[in-house]
Amino acid sequence: MEEFLGDKVDEQRLLTELAILLERGDIHEELDRLFIHLVKLNELILMSTPVGRELDFLIQEMNREVNTIGSKSSAIEIKNQVVQLKTILEKIREQVQNIE
Repeated sequence: MEEFLGDKVDEQRLLTELAILLERGDIHEELDRLFIHLVKLNELILMSTPVGRELDFLIQEMNREVNTIGSKSSAIEIKNQVVQLKTILEKIREQVQNIE
């Protein structure tokens, strides 16, 4: 890197930029929220009252989390899982449309 930048390598700036890149690629928060949404989904499914609208909103939130995971990650395995999750969520959303 010194070859391109000469002697002007600001180590603190480099560390700061690296930290920003790592934070942008971290999907733990999205996975935590997705898990919370899955727990809520299970609770709603077990309820005996009308929950169709709430399920619809919950599926939207889950879709947002999955999309964010796909955007943040560059790993092909995660990208493949994101596609599968989106397919599953779409099937669930179609079923939710039939629930009051």
